[in-house]
Amino acid sequence: MRKTFLILSIIFVVISIVFSALPLDTLALLPIALTLIFLFITFKKSEVNQRQVPKWLFIITYLCGIFVLGKTFLIKDEVAVDQQFEQQKIETKQEARQELEELEGLE
Repeated sequence: MRKTFLILSIIFVVISIVFSALPLDTLALLPIALTLIFLFITFKKSEVNQRQVPKWLFIITYLCGIFVLGKTFLIKDEVAVDQQFEQQKIETKQEARQELEELEGLE
């Protein structure tokens, strides 16, 4: 039973690390929470001399959680208006309008 929970914990730690690196915001907290649950069960089922791996996995999971929360609350997402693109769009519309007027004038 301990090995099953340890394997599940390792799998979810890897998923937590991947989700923490990706821009998924708070969605990464789901595998982190599952990892903490499985690690707690693994830690309780382990003998005193077998608790080294769960301790390290706890540390990695807490670091992932802190990283995700820091990324969520400290980094602001801003959308900047691209003035050059907007100007090109206006110019393209004007050129297209002029071409249509020229074509209408030819008929």
